[in-house]
Amino acid sequence: MSKFKKKSGGGTPAISTASLPDIVFMLLFFFMVTTVMREVTLKVKNEKPFATEIKKLERKSLVTYLYVGKPKAAYAPQLGTEPVLQLDDAIARVGEIQPFVIAAREEINEAERPLMTVSIKADEDVKMGFITDIKQELRKANSLKINYSTRKGEVFEDRRK
Repeated sequence: MSKFKKKSGGGTPAISTASLPDIVFMLLFFFMVTTVMREVTLKVKNEKPFATEIKKLERKSLVTYLYVGKPKAAYAPQLGTEPVLQLDDAIARVGEIQPFVIAAREEINEAERPLMTVSIKADEDVKMGFITDIKQELRKANSLKINYSTRKGEVFEDRRK
């Protein structure tokens, strides 16, 4: 007569799933915080020109982007081959810049409105006359803080040869 019985066939204990929801929510939160959503689908070719003196923009939330370039191949049958202006996800005329910039300015906090910058992301093959027309419209909208998006480098060669 023994007081203690030996366990027979023991096996492994079951895995606790009590912390599983915590782990799932931590992963979900991590991916929500680190994922960057693309804001604009580009419909224009946008190969930025090279520049040597580059300064990074401080507050990108105060930047409004204008995309200028020839339409991509998928949009060429409808838009042609001449450079066009893209505001957000829509192709626009130069005359539509003023209401677009005013609407973007209205969305910004009143104290930060003087800090608003308009960044022109123009393809390197766009003629300067088209950029000048855009700048004239920006003046009419009283948006005088303009930035040209470029890429860093020192390439100066005549590619038309």
